[in-house]
Amino acid sequence: MNDPFPPSAAADRIVRGIAVCFDDDPWTAGASVCRIVEDAGVAVADGSILAVGDFASLVKGHPAAAVDDFTGHYILPGFIDAHTHFPQTGIIGAYGAQLLDWLNTYTFPAEIRYGDAGHAAEGAGVFLAETLRHGVTTAMVFATSHPASVDALMTGARDQGRRMIAGKVMMDRNAPAALCDTPRRAYDETKALIARWHGVDRLEIAITPRFAITSTPEQLAVAGALAREHPGLPIQTHLSESKVEIATTARLYPEAVDYTDVYDRHGLLRPRAVFAHGIYLAEREWQRLSDAGAVIGHCPTSNLFLGSGLFDIAKAKRADRPVAVALATDVGGGTSFSMLRTMDEAYKVAHLTGTSLPPLATWYWATLGNARALGLDDRIGRLAPGYEADLVVVDPVATPLTAYRDRFARDHQDRLFMLQTLGDDRTVAATYVAGRCLHRR
Repeated sequence: MNDPFPPSAAADRIVRGIAVCFDDDPWTAGASVCRIVEDAGVAVADGSILAVGDFASLVKGHPAAAVDDFTGHYILPGFIDAHTHFPQTGIIGAYGAQLLDWLNTYTFPAEIRYGDAGHAAEGAGVFLAETLRHGVTTAMVFATSHPASVDALMTGARDQGRRMIAGKVMMDRNAPAALCDTPRRAYDETKALIARWHGVDRLEIAITPRFAITSTPEQLAVAGALAREHPGLPIQTHLSESKVEIATTARLYPEAVDYTDVYDRHGLLRPRAVFAHGIYLAEREWQRLSDAGAVIGHCPTSNLFLGSGLFDIAKAKRADRPVAVALATDVGGGTSFSMLRTMDEAYKVAHLTGTSLPPLATWYWATLGNARALGLDDRIGRLAPGYEADLVVVDPVATPLTAYRDRFARDHQDRLFMLQTLGDDRTVAATYVAGRCLHRR
C-alpha cells in the first residue's frame, strides 16, 4: 500500500505501548510474521496511521503531537467482528434452546420490536457502546427486516466514524407476518439502503437473506439479482448451523445437491460473502466454497451455547482447498460481545476437534485475518502507515488475577495467550476509531 503521507506530515497524536504488528497468519507462516515492538508509538494523522516505531524517535519527530501513554499495554488493530445481530442485544443470555426453537421463542419477538424507530435507535446505541467497550471497531451486522433498523445502526456508526457493514434481513416465509417482506420489497428496500448508506463515510450495505429456511426461491433469486447488480457488495447469511436446519432446508429445496448449493444456484457464493457457522459441510461444499472465495463465519460461543456443534477449523485450513474463515461473536446466540472470550472459545473448540491453535493465531484472526476475510485488509487490520487508525489497547494487568498471572509470563506469546484465556471487557483499556479515543476504561 502506498504511503499517503508526505515526509513532512505531522502527527496529531501518538499512542504509546507495545505494538503487535501482524504481517501474515502465524499458524501457516510461523510466529515471525508477528512483530512485537517494545516501547512503541503509533502516530496518527487525520484518522490514519502515520508511522509505527520507537516511541522516543516518534516524539522527537512530532513534538507537537498529543501523547496517550499506555506503557506496558499492548496496542493492536481494532478487533473486527465478522458476524453478529445487533437487534438480539436484548436477548443475549436467554435460555439456550436449540436453534429453531430459540429463533421462534426469543429472536423473532425481539426483532418485531425493531419496527419502532425509537426502539431501534435505543438498541443500536447499546450495541455500538458495547462493541466499543470490548475493543470492536468494525462489525458485519444483521439488522432486522425493517429498513429503519439499518438506518438506526448506520446513523449511530456514522456519528462515531465507525467502519460498519450491515444489511436489512430478507425473509418471506417461516417467520411471523410482522417480520416477513416479499421478494419485491426485499429488493426495493435493499436498493434504497444501498443508495442511502453504501459508501457513505466508512459504511457498507450487505445483501442479507437470513437463511434458506426463511426465504423462498423467489427471494433468493432477488438476492442473486442484487449481487449481480453490485459485484463488490458484501453478502451475509447462515449455513449448516444445525442438523435440523439442514434437514429442513433439504425439504424446502429438493432440487439442490446440498445446503451450499441452495445459495450457489442463486449466485450468492463469491468473495466477501460470509456464511455463518458451516459446522456440517460435506467435502463437495468445502471445495465449492474454496473455489468461489467465499467465507465461513466461525461463531464458537453461539455454537456451544445453542448446542449446535463443533466447527472443524482444520478442514477449512486444508492446503489443497483452503476456505477463508472469519471469527465472530454471533450475539445474541453468542454469549459475549468480547472477541477475547470468542478467541478463547475458538481455541477450545479447535482442541475438541483435534487441532491445537498456536498462541498468536486467534489474535491474528480477530484483526488482520478478519480484515482479509471481509476484503478490508487494505484499510484495516494492520498497524502500518496509511491504514485507518482503529486501535485497541489491551491491559495485561487489568484484573487481580491477570496481574498475578502476568508475573509468571515467559514472553509476549505467553502473556497474549493468557489474556485471550482470562481477559474480558476490563482488559480493554481503550478503543480508538479513526484516531479518536471513543472508549477509555
